[in-house]
Amino acid sequence: MKRLTTTLALALAASVGALGAQEFPKTPPAPEAIKPAEFPPFQEVTLRNGVRLIVIERRDLPVLSISLSFPAGSFYDPAGKSGLADMVAGLLTKGAGTRSANEIAEAIESVGGSINAGAGADFLTIRADVLSPNADLAFGLVGDVAVRPTFPTEEVDLLRQQTLSALQLERSDAGALAARFFAHGLYGEHPYGIRPTETTVQAITRDDLLAFQNARIKPRDALMVVAGDISLADARRQAERALAGWTGAPAAAGAAAAPPMREKTELLIVHRPGSVQSNIVVGNTTFLPTDPIYYSANMATRVLGGGADARLFMILREQKSWTYGAYAGLQRRKGLGAFQATAEVRTEVTDSALVELLTQLRRIGAEIVPAEELANARSAAVGSFPLTIETTNQIAGAVSTAKLLGLPDDYLRMYRTRLAAVTAQQLQDAARRVIRPDAALIVVVGDATRIYDRLKDIAPTRIVDVEGAPIEPSALTVAAEALPLDASKLAARTDSFTILVQGNPFGFQKSTLTKTDDGFLFVEEAQIGPIMSQKTEVTLSGTGETRTVTQAGKVQGQDMKIDVTIANGRATGSATTPGPQGMKSVTVDTEVPGGIIDDNGLTALIPALPWSGTSSWSFPVLASGDGTVKTYTFKVTGTESVTVPAGTFESFVVALSGGQQPATLYITTEAPHRVVKMTVAGAPIEMVRAK
Repeated sequence: MKRLTTTLALALAASVGALGAQEFPKTPPAPEAIKPAEFPPFQEVTLRNGVRLIVIERRDLPVLSISLSFPAGSFYDPAGKSGLADMVAGLLTKGAGTRSANEIAEAIESVGGSINAGAGADFLTIRADVLSPNADLAFGLVGDVAVRPTFPTEEVDLLRQQTLSALQLERSDAGALAARFFAHGLYGEHPYGIRPTETTVQAITRDDLLAFQNARIKPRDALMVVAGDISLADARRQAERALAGWTGAPAAAGAAAAPPMREKTELLIVHRPGSVQSNIVVGNTTFLPTDPIYYSANMATRVLGGGADARLFMILREQKSWTYGAYAGLQRRKGLGAFQATAEVRTEVTDSALVELLTQLRRIGAEIVPAEELANARSAAVGSFPLTIETTNQIAGAVSTAKLLGLPDDYLRMYRTRLAAVTAQQLQDAARRVIRPDAALIVVVGDATRIYDRLKDIAPTRIVDVEGAPIEPSALTVAAEALPLDASKLAARTDSFTILVQGNPFGFQKSTLTKTDDGFLFVEEAQIGPIMSQKTEVTLSGTGETRTVTQAGKVQGQDMKIDVTIANGRATGSATTPGPQGMKSVTVDTEVPGGIIDDNGLTALIPALPWSGTSSWSFPVLASGDGTVKTYTFKVTGTESVTVPAGTFESFVVALSGGQQPATLYITTEAPHRVVKMTVAGAPIEMVRAK
């Protein structure tokens, strides 16, 4: 054993010595030239009814992806019916052929597959994914969904309600508001600039859905892409069978309005009262999808804002700590595309962040990008592309997109090679043409009372509310005055409401107002499913001024509590209430004006106000849960006949703003004025009077 150990040691020493004598390279080897992507070949035929069929045969896995696309996106929505293409897409799989929505779902899910449909700006696409032994089912379902949708009335009504709820939710989403206003500001009345509204969605009927499907979902100009474990012959046979008897071409599209030409920078502030951050979008229209400048422009936007190592992110977040992220990118469409850069920043640094963002947009076109920075961006772009075409689903989607946009046959195969060939000079030239900060549209969604004065000198500035109505700068500062209450109109009463979530009962709210020796006692109890329960008591003086507020309850199992007293011009006490990052506790010690009303007791005083068709009041309110005084506004915007479980009532439509979220109250036009319904912007929740 000793001799063996010695022998091994000598051998090891000899090996180490030999290694030490070798000369190792001190730098990494040079990268090999970028090779075209390895992409399965396309096989293309045209079916008897005119559908273009492309098959990408890939036999390594027993999976199959099918996409069937039509020129039937939101571009083709009729005037006054924005959202029609989206609703058609949403309903295609909710009943087709002899199957109901549930039967379609059961059929595809029973084999571990999926089927769905969606509409973009230009195209509507049906997609199905299955294991290849279930090809018959997948082709059959795609055929039924495209050719024989049934649009059941109950599914139409359900989707309409879901769409309306989503539009309400959008009002509380600063990012969604920024995208909506940016699109309209950039494209104007061109279809790319039009978005659905409650009015247009309500106007869509089942007949409209049928008419759109009959006019736009046609075999001529349709593209079917099949990728996976199938031959061209089998795919053609399956497609011919599934689409048998289906003929016709889509109706001719009318001329679209031209997007506005912008020669100077314009700034639009979307006023969102109380917002603690600002959402910034800056951009301009660019080029058609087949323009060869795309590759150079793509690299320019990657250097500028393509990820966490790009300029906008590194400067606005890492260096300045103004934002969680800042990005830039290109929108590629069948028509004129767009460039945009985005950032979400704290309200107090909105102006600084916007100035810096514009500086970086100018810099990308003014300076040659350093070689190392370009190399890093090129490596990221080239290296990540294969990850986007790994699965059959990704392959079908990539081929479909390329064909629908009219890109050349070698686009996907040569994509990496062409990106890698972009030079620093080509990048700069593209940036000068495509990124135009001195003729851009800027949209900022935030609290205009805090950001307007800081932004107005950057570019000509307009202000609108979240509905798009213009606001004059002078109107941003509203003098708050005590409400004109007539306490003699307050009488003992009980109000009962049902709380609905997406139209379904999910809780209740009950309140009582009783007369006391020296004022009033308002008691409110509420329960929202298992999420929240609370009881609130507010004591009021004989003139309606708040004296005390107590509240106890639970939110998602956590205790909440308010105990505040108002006396001698101050509100004092404590509160533990829900906040953006969970429960928050505050000590309340706040100066308040005379006649102050607590937000928890506001609805108790509705009957004491002199309501009319022109009523509008801005008044101070104590938000006792925060310990702050805010300015609330009641504004009558119209009248409406409202039907609730308690009956049908002619009502004032009253916009309430100044709180955490805007709300709409429906208050009876006849005295005693009572709330019969309330909705909250951005939430699929409403309260309706039960009795």
